[in-house]
Amino acid sequence: MRAGREQSSSPDCGYKPGLQVKFSHRQDHTATMRCLVFVLLVGAAFALDDDKIVGGYECQAHSQPHQVSLNSGYHFCGGSLVNENWVVSAAHCYKSRVEVRLGEHDIYMNEGTEQFIRSSRVIRHPKYSSYNINNDIMLIKLSEPATLNQYVQPVALPTKCAPAGTMCKVSGWGNTMSSVSGDQLQCLDLPILSTSDCENSYPGMITDAMFCAGYLEGGKDSCQGDSGGPVVCNGELQGVVSWGYGCAERDHPGVYAKVNLQYIFTLVKVLHVCRWLSVLTHLVLSPLTGLPLQRLAGDHHGQLLSLNLRSPSHSAAFLLSF
Repeated sequence: MRAGREQSSSPDCGYKPGLQVKFSHRQDHTATMRCLVFVLLVGAAFALDDDKIVGGYECQAHSQPHQVSLNSGYHFCGGSLVNENWVVSAAHCYKSRVEVRLGEHDIYMNEGTEQFIRSSRVIRHPKYSSYNINNDIMLIKLSEPATLNQYVQPVALPTKCAPAGTMCKVSGWGNTMSSVSGDQLQCLDLPILSTSDCENSYPGMITDAMFCAGYLEGGKDSCQGDSGGPVVCNGELQGVVSWGYGCAERDHPGVYAKVNLQYIFTLVKVLHVCRWLSVLTHLVLSPLTGLPLQRLAGDHHGQLLSLNLRSPSHSAAFLLSF
């Protein structure tokens, strides 16, 4: 089972299980080893060809302007621009610093449409679990606003959950080290599966923060390097590429993290996002004419922490340092 679908910097660091060969005595196995090496090389060629969106097609150039590539010297995950300052990706893609690449189609060609912006903060869902990949979602704050144009546009957040049977589009570059076709953004159209089909495919492993999409007969799926990328249904970001068993295998569809609006709004609409233990924020709280509760959020080693503040009965200024 592959716990996540991010791309490694080296094929040796991927999630596909390796093959160990043990010898119980020292005989000359030259002929046997030659045959074995040949079989392994042939098998590796087929396996590597799967390390991208499987059964999909090349997206029309810049037809997914919300799609971003997360780069740390190499493409390792995808993500989705949700406004000019924030990107949504998968929590298992976490790195403390990343470069967000927007406006891409061919990630190895300079097309004149790209924007490369460093992250200022990378914050995972506070209840993300690396044990069962639950709440596999995170937000990336850009160090400067993205310039919105025909090549770079945010995707809408969901107004409600999409029901089973809804056709959605998944996109990503997959393991671009394995195939030339992975250089261009790949797309795949696939349906959301019912909760029962999802749970039957992965007994005891599906939580309320997950859903399945794809084809039970196999043949089409997201794969390594697609992690964090968008699942867009009717123009809304419903999910994030998360994990699965193999790629495009029968009875093992892809598993996706639900887009958690409460988590996103807590950060995106917060008064100020600041770093824990280095907070020095000047807050001006208005009188109690509306909601009395203000929320300040920060992060500590990539985990969300929040502080609730209640306004006094008159205008006041507070200097917080903690």
